[in-house]
Amino acid sequence: MSAYVVFTKVTRAVVTMWFVATFSFVILSLSGDPIEIMAGDDAPLDVIEYYKELYGFNRPLHEQYVSYMEAILRGDFGISYADDTPALDLVLEAVPNTLILGFSALALALSLGIFLGFVAALNRNSWLDRTIMSFAVFGFSIPNFFLGILLILLFAMVWRLLPSAGDGSLAHLILPVITMGTSGAASIARFMRSSVLDVLNQPYIRAAKAKSVPTLNLLLRHVFPNAAIPVITILGFRLGDLVAGAIVVETVFAWPGMGRLLVGAVLSRELAIVQTILILTAFTMVIANLLVDMLYGWVDPRVRGIDTAKER
Repeated sequence: MSAYVVFTKVTRAVVTMWFVATFSFVILSLSGDPIEIMAGDDAPLDVIEYYKELYGFNRPLHEQYVSYMEAILRGDFGISYADDTPALDLVLEAVPNTLILGFSALALALSLGIFLGFVAALNRNSWLDRTIMSFAVFGFSIPNFFLGILLILLFAMVWRLLPSAGDGSLAHLILPVITMGTSGAASIARFMRSSVLDVLNQPYIRAAKAKSVPTLNLLLRHVFPNAAIPVITILGFRLGDLVAGAIVVETVFAWPGMGRLLVGAVLSRELAIVQTILILTAFTMVIANLLVDMLYGWVDPRVRGIDTAKER
């Protein structure tokens, strides 16, 4: 991938991050004054005015925006009003738990989705294919919160095999990972099946079969690399969705990650924490998609040719 294409993509990523930061500031500013909400109706007016001046909420909106953007560029995302702790520190404390949950769910989705997609494609129109695709439709359609509650009812309350909430052991991770990874596995299985079927119909695959290339060698060296492009696309979305996708799951299973922290921050009007999580989530998605764009050129040489043609 040429330097011009890389520069263009990085510039788009920077503009996207600026837009997200601006959007979060405007929306949260229009949602109400956090000082008045936290202080309550019975708080004296002089106390409210004191804290507004302390945190800068008595200044014009454009001045607040300039100060907000300057602080972000310095790495200052504000403080929590409740305990006077930097918002970034609180968010970073929750990041490891979210990453453990997110990457575990991603690993489950990739391994299960790729395997099921391959099996379905190799057994096209059979009962096995229809069963796998039925699972894919079910997994893609069922909401995370409903699946999570259903798993809690079965495995924690009825069969008493797994804990229903918390993070005390590896067993606490199983149900949240299954809940979060099911939709990803379903999506990957559907895309993988279609991509494998498309590759199997290509002339070079028929030529390899005519030359009696071993089946395993054919699948691993010719079919899988060419069928991997759609999976890379889904992988990019899933990497960016590690934080956003964990909000519901962490709330259902009381998993102490960024999603649960975001819900608590919204309820308590902790704007600095909400803005920090929104920006971090957007940054994750932008970087993930940027890496996927660059990975395309490595996996599929045709993408490099398209980029070179556009540059010319």
